[in-house]
Amino acid sequence: MLLESQGISHLRHCSRIWSAFLHAPAPGRILSPIMEVIICNTYEELCRAAAREVADVLNAKPNAVLGLATGSTPLGLYQELARMYKRGELDFSHVTTFNLDEYVGLPITHPQSYYHFMHENFFKHINIPPHNIHIPSGTTTNYRAFCEWYEKRIVEVGGIDLQILGIGSDGHIGFNEPGSSLSSRTRLKTLARPTIEDNARFFDKPQDVPIYAITMGVGTIIEAKQCLLMANGKKKARAIAAAIEGPVTSMITASALQLHPETKAYLDTEAASELQMRDYYDWIQLKKPGAPRV
Repeated sequence: MLLESQGISHLRHCSRIWSAFLHAPAPGRILSPIMEVIICNTYEELCRAAAREVADVLNAKPNAVLGLATGSTPLGLYQELARMYKRGELDFSHVTTFNLDEYVGLPITHPQSYYHFMHENFFKHINIPPHNIHIPSGTTTNYRAFCEWYEKRIVEVGGIDLQILGIGSDGHIGFNEPGSSLSSRTRLKTLARPTIEDNARFFDKPQDVPIYAITMGVGTIIEAKQCLLMANGKKKARAIAAAIEGPVTSMITASALQLHPETKAYLDTEAASELQMRDYYDWIQLKKPGAPRV
């Protein structure tokens, strides 16, 4: 697939990030695990907590660059951000966004295109300028050129400040299916059967689900300055446990977030139900206000 193999240079880069974080913490950082896990009682509480995280980024940097995900998991987050905007608590007039992925073959008017999803559920409810919105094209005539342009455009705006992520039931982020290179870049990707089956509920007929998509690569995702992983429901529990507590592996592409120095996972109790270290994560959050800064 296009741009699938990029060698091992990015993995070496990730290893340097990991080592630098462990041995030279940034000034003001609170001592914590590499991936901070925040467990909420309900999906609604999860979305409010995640929205406060996004708001902190926008308040600190009004022209922040956000990486956005689609699907049912971040929907409540977008609704909460829209409510905060309407209350005058947030301003998106200088924000730039990049979406993770898009189905190949669906026009932007298709009700299941991610372009349509984002505009209907988020963009039309806030004051973001249309020219600041970037969503992969599922109908381009030159996928290689488009993917290369998307990568360059992210670099041109200074990189992504906060990347919002969901997780598939098989542990994928974006459309980086099991087996995807952890150094992969934006590219054309063939969807796995479990992903097609999971997404069939959004289409009239299972055979209508596209087989291909454009997706940011794992390497692209973990270059974001911060990552925010969201998951809710029992169906995501096994994938979450593997991503957070299992080995870093291309078979669970979300596990690459363990290599990122600024990742937070916001979970509801069901999604967190298979975590072996659940009590410890709760203990960390309880003691966080008094944690020393380094």
